[in-house]
Amino acid sequence: MVKLPTGEVKGPLDRLVVTFDDERAVANAGLILSATLATRLGIAQAANEMIDLGEVAGAALPGRKVMTLVHAMLLGGDAIDDANILRSGETARILGHAVMAPSTLGTFLRAFTFGHVRQLDRLSETVLTRAWQAGAGPEKDSLVIDIDSSICEVYGYQKQGASFGYTKKRGYHPLLATRAGSGEVLHARQRKGAANTARGAAHFIAEVCGRVRRAGASGRICLRADSGFHSQKVIDACHERAVHFSITARLTTPVRAAIASIDEGAWQAIDYTEHGEAQVAQTTYKERRLVVRRTRILPREGQEELFPGWRHHAFVTDMDGSATERDEFHRHHAVCELAIRDLKEEGLAHTPSGVFAANAAWLVIASLAHNLTRWVAALGLSIAGPVVAQTIRRRYLALPGRITRSARRAQLRLPARWPWADDFLSALARIRAIPLRA
Repeated sequence: MVKLPTGEVKGPLDRLVVTFDDERAVANAGLILSATLATRLGIAQAANEMIDLGEVAGAALPGRKVMTLVHAMLLGGDAIDDANILRSGETARILGHAVMAPSTLGTFLRAFTFGHVRQLDRLSETVLTRAWQAGAGPEKDSLVIDIDSSICEVYGYQKQGASFGYTKKRGYHPLLATRAGSGEVLHARQRKGAANTARGAAHFIAEVCGRVRRAGASGRICLRADSGFHSQKVIDACHERAVHFSITARLTTPVRAAIASIDEGAWQAIDYTEHGEAQVAQTTYKERRLVVRRTRILPREGQEELFPGWRHHAFVTDMDGSATERDEFHRHHAVCELAIRDLKEEGLAHTPSGVFAANAAWLVIASLAHNLTRWVAALGLSIAGPVVAQTIRRRYLALPGRITRSARRAQLRLPARWPWADDFLSALARIRAIPLRA
């Protein structure tokens, strides 16, 4: 090969010799950000203290097993074998923990029972509390929680608890609580695929509210949910914990009758799509405030109306403010889909085990990895608002590096002219400034 003065290589690419022999290479050097934050939050140490699997195989030192799975998921890993990428070159040197083999991780997950998954829940709450104390928490005046469920599709017949639900797809049907704005997963509960949307919802909401209060949420809490959670039990669970609610109402016959009773002059126009029209009004249903939005698509010139008449969307709420304000607030419930999308594009894209409890543990660990990405963004990169995991991974985590040593000092060398180098170094400095947990 001949190098030109500009540094370009003259000749076809097939003259370039390719070898896998650099022992000092780091496959995903940006993991030093998440690994440093995990160390500051004491995740591995907390896991060692809180997770006790007894005397079964794979029970020793659960902290490094949890963190191996977390870091693999941060890189988009959705299978146990994806942890092998952490064993390449000197990648393990920047993680702060030993990297466990996939076979060991599989044994570890299969050792979980329902009670052990609850230990993982406790770990998740502890880490959430520490992250909020470090500065990633909500504002003092209010916290908005979005509750939803999702179908995690599977394709094998050996998945314990997987079955067909309302989507006609085989899979699991977990409950998820996310924080509006940041997209953090505040709580997650694995369920069988055939579980009704609202199954266990009241108890789940009680757990979510309890953990965010313990984590430091001292202001008003508002809960948003879709029609699958419209029930007296869910509303009672909110009332018992002084939590405000905004829940989509099913368009049952009594609800339709309440909507029909609204005077035509009470409807107020709101901004909508270019070729659509929307109006908002309110009434009462079972002595509760019922806010209704009606929409229709306006026909273009020369076309007939696609959906003749108005389409109604109603929700019950106990919150103050005008009907227009409440409708705008309730529509933002859709942001939870962005958090669920990220979760399902990372660790939850696949449920690796045939054992239900192992997949339940996988869900909690995937949620922890999901949150760690957002805490890196909030505490290190100072990103306010929704975070797209793929963007963080592409810009800050999945960059190559090499560890060199000189004068007894190790140095992580990253690519020159990396477009986000300044942000990366600033984030690392901010994270290193967070006090270590004892």
